[in-house]
Amino acid sequence: MSTIQWSTLLPIVCYFALMYFIGFYALKLVNNASLRKGGSGAAYMEEYMTGGRGTGGFVLAMTLVATYLSAGSFIGGPGTAYTHGLAWVFLAMSQIPTGYYTLMVLGKKFAIVSRKTGANSISDFLRARYESNAVLIIASLSIIFFLIAAMAAQLIGASRLLQGSTGLDYTTALIFFAITVVVHTAVGGFRGVVLNDTLQGVVMTVSTAALFIAIVMKGGGIANIVQAMKAINPGMISPYGVKEGFMTVPWVSSFWVLVGFAIIGLPAVAQRAMSYKSSKSLHSGIIYGTIVSLVLLMGMHLAGAFGVTQVSGIASGDLVIPTLITNLFNPVVAGIILAGPLAAVMSTVDSQLLVVVAAIVNDLLVNYIKPELKANFKKLRTITIATCCIVGLIIVALAFDPPELMVWLNLFATAGQLSTFLWPTILGLYWKGANAPGAIAGMVSGIGTYLYFNYYLPRPLGLHPIVPSLALSLLAFVVVAKMTKKPSEKVIRLFWEL
Repeated sequence: MSTIQWSTLLPIVCYFALMYFIGFYALKLVNNASLRKGGSGAAYMEEYMTGGRGTGGFVLAMTLVATYLSAGSFIGGPGTAYTHGLAWVFLAMSQIPTGYYTLMVLGKKFAIVSRKTGANSISDFLRARYESNAVLIIASLSIIFFLIAAMAAQLIGASRLLQGSTGLDYTTALIFFAITVVVHTAVGGFRGVVLNDTLQGVVMTVSTAALFIAIVMKGGGIANIVQAMKAINPGMISPYGVKEGFMTVPWVSSFWVLVGFAIIGLPAVAQRAMSYKSSKSLHSGIIYGTIVSLVLLMGMHLAGAFGVTQVSGIASGDLVIPTLITNLFNPVVAGIILAGPLAAVMSTVDSQLLVVVAAIVNDLLVNYIKPELKANFKKLRTITIATCCIVGLIIVALAFDPPELMVWLNLFATAGQLSTFLWPTILGLYWKGANAPGAIAGMVSGIGTYLYFNYYLPRPLGLHPIVPSLALSLLAFVVVAKMTKKPSEKVIRLFWEL
């Protein structure tokens, strides 16, 4: 059993304590804002899920980037770059325009429509657009299934980070991290998540810069590090990676669809496009988000790839970042730097947890089981917080037996969400002919084909499974929509008379 590094753990404990403080401060804001709006359950849900739609530009950028960039970007991604070299760094760069894609494609229309319909989540938007219980139920179940898998992947990444850097055993690290993220999300809702994301985005940026500079200095400069990587394995600096047949052109190209353009379909990311305050905030968010994404993604993935010259003999690639941090900095500074990757994981889990809670409480419970809760502020608040805690227990249970590299579980969950939500969201906004039968056909075929390809044909035609899944989903959506009844005039007026 390894010795606990208390000097490294103490700064992390202090950082987590700050998360609790922000969560309970946000709880006060949510309660006060809900009471000002009449004190109904509906007012509470709007505040809890969207923060009153008052997010400014810098905060919008920070929460968008922090939500999307996760354990996959700070632990799993660098761990895979440690294994496969610069080829994986190149692959990861497709995530840089995350904020640009999301806010430009969804942008003003998504925000206007969500305000007109009172949508607090992506499922609310789909319900208003397609006027279909089936669409809402499929969307909600997909969110619950795939996001629980995604959150389990994040907890695995954070626990390995704490395990590798502080000496805590995996189970203790898992419980320590999970309790912190669940509590501050449960009590603070969207406001707590956004406030935490803003702080976490700053911490992530500073930590990334510090780690990258330290690695380059120890390695004697980038040129020397690249030469050392080549000496270890020429494949480490090849665009095709170290494993022959792994980084093929069709697979790499299709991977850019998965982590580039298609991220518009992620519910937790799309929800950010509902929450901004003004057009000025939107434009500022696009600029800030793109710059921060560039710094974080390039810095962390290069750190992972360069780490092969400075770290050896680790049990899993996921441990390369914590190992580098503890090797390069004194224990106290290491604890401060480690707050960066931990912040990345926490900011993603809290956002995903909020979406799952919305799917269970707002989309299913309030709409189908107990609609009378819309008028009961205190009871709905209690149920929402309890649901958040129960979901937290489920994801902790799933994270007890982790895979060797959590990046693959994370990508599975990401692709599952995209196959469900991408086309119903984009076509729902921009195609008047999109209707409920088409959306159902697209969602069912997207989920079904992705699961089939993922388990039985991992590289159809040499591509990542998400590409044929999205293509077949789009085809099914359009064909069925063309063959069935057009949307109602009420929907057309609501979505196009802006």
